[in-house]
Amino acid sequence: MIARIWRGITPRDKADEYLAYLQETGLKDYATTPGNRGVTVLRREQGEHCEIMLVSLWDSMDAVRAFAGENPEKSVYYPEDERYLLDMEPLVRHYAVAEQIVAEAAPRSGKPDQSRK
Repeated sequence: MIARIWRGITPRDKADEYLAYLQETGLKDYATTPGNRGVTVLRREQGEHCEIMLVSLWDSMDAVRAFAGENPEKSVYYPEDERYLLDMEPLVRHYAVAEQIVAEAAPRSGKPDQSRK
């Protein structure tokens, strides 16, 4: 599995609008590309700016290429991105997922599971 990490910085007052735009563009394209296993959207406000990080998971680099094109290291941008982003980072990072731990579901009662003590 491959993790693709992209980062963008937007003015804080445009962050909500940009996240809504991402829903209609990049996130929608991730979801409809075969081999995509999902995306996590991270947001960090820093003074007047807001950093947005997308961590998407893919079955393989071939699946990433289906989304990003023949040069998967290159960032994918959409027509209105320049309106929101302060800088257009040219490259993304890819990592092989070495391990992924999925937490067990919490008991339905809302009470801690005492059976593991």
